[in-house]
Amino acid sequence: MHYLYYDIQFFTAEYPEYVGSQYNDYVKVTVDSPSEGVTTCTIDVNGGDFILNAHDISGTGFNIFAQSGNPDDVDWVDTTPRNPGADAGATALVGRQHPVSPYEQINITINIKDVGDNQFDSAAFIDNLRFSGYAKTDIIARKTVEDLNGEFLESGDVLEYTITISNIGTANQNDNPGNEFEDFIPDNTTFVNGSLSATSGQIEYDAEEDKVTWNGEIAGESSVALTFQVMVNDGLTNGIIISNQGTVYWDSTEDGTNDATELTDDHLIDDGIDQDGDGETDDDDPTNMTVFAYEPPSMLSEDFSDDSPGLNATQSYYIYKWFETTTGTIGSNFEVAPSYHYSTSQSFKTKIRASSGAHYWDYYLSQFNNSDLEWWEAWFACGNTSEESDLYLNFKNSNGNDIVKVKVEYVQEGIDHPSDYVAKLYYKSSGGWMQLNSDFSGGYLYNGWYKIRIEKYGESNINYSLYQAGKGLVDSQTGSILGPTFSDFAQIEWSSTKNPVVCPIFFWDEHEIGLNSII
Repeated sequence: MHYLYYDIQFFTAEYPEYVGSQYNDYVKVTVDSPSEGVTTCTIDVNGGDFILNAHDISGTGFNIFAQSGNPDDVDWVDTTPRNPGADAGATALVGRQHPVSPYEQINITINIKDVGDNQFDSAAFIDNLRFSGYAKTDIIARKTVEDLNGEFLESGDVLEYTITISNIGTANQNDNPGNEFEDFIPDNTTFVNGSLSATSGQIEYDAEEDKVTWNGEIAGESSVALTFQVMVNDGLTNGIIISNQGTVYWDSTEDGTNDATELTDDHLIDDGIDQDGDGETDDDDPTNMTVFAYEPPSMLSEDFSDDSPGLNATQSYYIYKWFETTTGTIGSNFEVAPSYHYSTSQSFKTKIRASSGAHYWDYYLSQFNNSDLEWWEAWFACGNTSEESDLYLNFKNSNGNDIVKVKVEYVQEGIDHPSDYVAKLYYKSSGGWMQLNSDFSGGYLYNGWYKIRIEKYGESNINYSLYQAGKGLVDSQTGSILGPTFSDFAQIEWSSTKNPVVCPIFFWDEHEIGLNSII
């Protein structure tokens, strides 16, 4: 092993106030090799890799903008994009290398320094620390893509590609004859005029060959960032892949001729996949996006079979999460159960006391363009217990207002002592709490599996149905909505008003919801 490599990225709120000043925060990596000596890498706001601003680094905590629109001084900031106004920035994600020798022990020191103030924060991220027996290429090209429309990738959406070309060597990559970068517009898309930008050099769109080109110099240990946009063509079907990969042409021999190439890669390290069939897995991977021209979901299902026992549950439609549970607290169970279930391999277990607080099933339905819930249902199992207990299910909208309230209440039957407290199922209506009755005498829910279905009925009413395993539908009643409609359904709040010593356990399975058609 003769080289130590790592990826590094530096973020700071000192941009643009302290560019060119002595008050620059920095991160420095020092490698002390007994055979090769001490080598250092220092990155700050003045380095050639510092090419990104707040517009380019959304979601990092450094995507901040001066409220005044002028970020030159100390400012009040927020995350509302303004141009100008970017009040923080970052380097590209770049690679660095240090010489080492086999069989020796080295010392690596990572130091991040706040210089001259405590007003402006900085952060450094280091990843993919690795050793190699060979020298790495001096040019690294990485590409990311963002669907500016969000949610599912569909026809008409605009994709923005960002390419960072980093020269991790010490020699300059000059503006030689021929293009330094070429990127053909991907199939099934159309170039968006006026979308080109580059932090240095000259970027152009070649309409005849339908490609983006860039020409310019990249100084040693510096980077350039390029962006362009495309629109996804009309009429695409589900599953079509929008694939894109550009090529950097560079001079590996420093003779003024671009003799080497580097493909843009959407992976930071070897992903273990042999793309070209040559037996090697260290290929450069194209940047891919998949079109989801999906049929609007009329039903979504969660049977907990693909969740981890003992943890919370989640469920997605394609790649978009629509359901998630919170986790249990001390004195409660609110988790996936590995064994006891209705018809699938797992279920969801609840054991809740008043002292354990509220727990939640959260729903993210607005991403389907229409969050109007038509019906909700789930199978559940319960049994007798030895003292008073209850369980409340409050169906709420995004503002926390109750839409529907359901409860299971344990009352003393007096037949099978000490387990003579049996469950009754109720729903809340304008007239108070109304019981849904099982097929057993008194409508009790003795040991076994039941299904409750809650369904819209007109604009102001709800149908409640109770099914019993082996018997089918055993009761159906209509009640009134408590105020808000199901159009903004967001969560179920689970709680109890009792603190029993022996708390009853419920198991929930085959959970399904129905949605209105997407308009």
